[in-house]
Amino acid sequence: MFSLSAYTTLTCPTRRSDTRVAALRGTIGKGMSMASNTESVGATAATPTDVGLKREMGFIGATWASETSIIGSGWLFGAFLAAQAAGTAALLGWIIAGVIVIILALVHAELGGMYPVSGGTARFPHFAFGSIAGISFGFFSWLQAVTVAPIECFAVMQYGSYYWHGLYNSNTSNVTGLGFAMTVVLLAVFTAVNFLAMRLFSKVNAGITWWKVAIPVLTIIILLFKFKAHNLGAGGGFMPYGIKALFAAIPSAGIVFAYLGFEQADQLAGEIKNPQRNLPLAILTATGIGIAIYVLLQFVFIGAIPHSLISGPKGWAGIPSTSPVAIGPFAGLAGLVGLGWLAVLLRLDAFISPFGTGLMYQTSTSRVGYGLARNRYYPKAFQWTDRNGVPWFSLIIAFLAGLLFLLPFPSWHSLVGLVTSASVLMYAGAPLSLGAFRGQVPEAPRPYRMPAAVVVSPLAFFLANMLIYWSGFEVIWKLGICVVIGYVLIGISMAFDPQRPPLDWKSATWLPFYLVGMGIISWQGQFAGGAVAAPVNTGNIPFWWDILVVFGFSMIIYFWAQRVRLPRSEMLDLVNRQAGTAPEPRAH
Repeated sequence: MFSLSAYTTLTCPTRRSDTRVAALRGTIGKGMSMASNTESVGATAATPTDVGLKREMGFIGATWASETSIIGSGWLFGAFLAAQAAGTAALLGWIIAGVIVIILALVHAELGGMYPVSGGTARFPHFAFGSIAGISFGFFSWLQAVTVAPIECFAVMQYGSYYWHGLYNSNTSNVTGLGFAMTVVLLAVFTAVNFLAMRLFSKVNAGITWWKVAIPVLTIIILLFKFKAHNLGAGGGFMPYGIKALFAAIPSAGIVFAYLGFEQADQLAGEIKNPQRNLPLAILTATGIGIAIYVLLQFVFIGAIPHSLISGPKGWAGIPSTSPVAIGPFAGLAGLVGLGWLAVLLRLDAFISPFGTGLMYQTSTSRVGYGLARNRYYPKAFQWTDRNGVPWFSLIIAFLAGLLFLLPFPSWHSLVGLVTSASVLMYAGAPLSLGAFRGQVPEAPRPYRMPAAVVVSPLAFFLANMLIYWSGFEVIWKLGICVVIGYVLIGISMAFDPQRPPLDWKSATWLPFYLVGMGIISWQGQFAGGAVAAPVNTGNIPFWWDILVVFGFSMIIYFWAQRVRLPRSEMLDLVNRQAGTAPEPRAH
């Protein structure tokens, strides 16, 4: 229930929301409840509600929405790239990244259960800090989602080149002209399937995901019989390239990328049945399954690979790019150890696994776009839904934007660094939001309440920043250019929207210092990331000291953000602005 002081704040000219103010005056004190798709904004409203979407996805569907995003092309390439970058210590990399992901998943589980709205990662910072911070983290969310489907397309082309040699050039590690054309076709297929009603789409995705989970589990079991214990110390020992290489491998070798997707249930929260129960449970279940699978896959990959491939002077880094293991890691490995039938099965899965992940990320991109329109950042057209409850305009824009990301990054590996940084920037907004909500709306229903939030929330923010830092300066400055473009596009959209939210500059005073500060630390730090033809880091901050610098900087930004978070009344105002409106016209 709003207090009288909160109501007074809501009716101030700087916070006026036209007809909603009148609605609030008319419903104060009536204890009016709200249905999910009705026009009703009452004084008791404390939960945002999406319109035009249909809650047709159950617990299994929500779990598999996250799981299918976790088990994608990352399982096909991650174990090889991680071992090549860090040797046997790659096992430790998967465990470190798994711990980080579990902590971030706990944060998202509380937020998703508390505010079950579609495109949640794009909307939590909006509720907590207002429009300036909301624009930044919202665009990070959309940028991350829109780049994953093209990555999955590239993965299909690379594995598919075993049978169709014209798709991928192993010497340049890029797709060919034909391969590029086929990625466009595949992205179009992702978009077309997404026009199914959610209840049908959920069934299609569930069928694909059962397969996607079963095949890696089968691979783990079979390759255990080919395990050679002496491989664990081969290739230069447990950590042949040093701990710095291990940390760099976590983002650059695709480890973090492989774990991406645990938050997909948050992105689809507006379409999940009983979201307060199903959503947190789905996130945590999918995360646990994914971590277990990836750690075991790395273990059997190291143990089963032919010893001759890693016994040279360069160890793991000496595996040639033309080797079957480099082109299609697990399928190539299965062929080398005499498991031809498994190699055929894995090459079939090399199409199905990325297909399922790309399909889901095309879904989430459209829902994040929908959520940004609900925030009044994107044009209202992004909210348009068809009779199946699909935000069709947002889905088409996701397809067109995906085509743009196919152009400058013509291989799977070159896209990973960018999307990983966009993801962890998106994830950094979640612990900031959780801290703000705990302070300003402690009474809000929390079906899942993260333990020790006062410690875990700032820790999660620090860990997200470490992932950004490890990504390297080359990746970060490119991401910075994308962010500036996002600000310009969103600014133009909001300029023509008379109902845009107020610009909450005070609550985002920390944001420019955060973004610029992370860029400077990266520039002065130890990690370049990718090729070094572009501007590179200076290395002035010594190794180990750089971790301390990131930690101190993270704590300053975290507690600064908590100090200037939106006042309770203004936070509730932003929530109530999205508490339900008449459905937008369904343009067909």
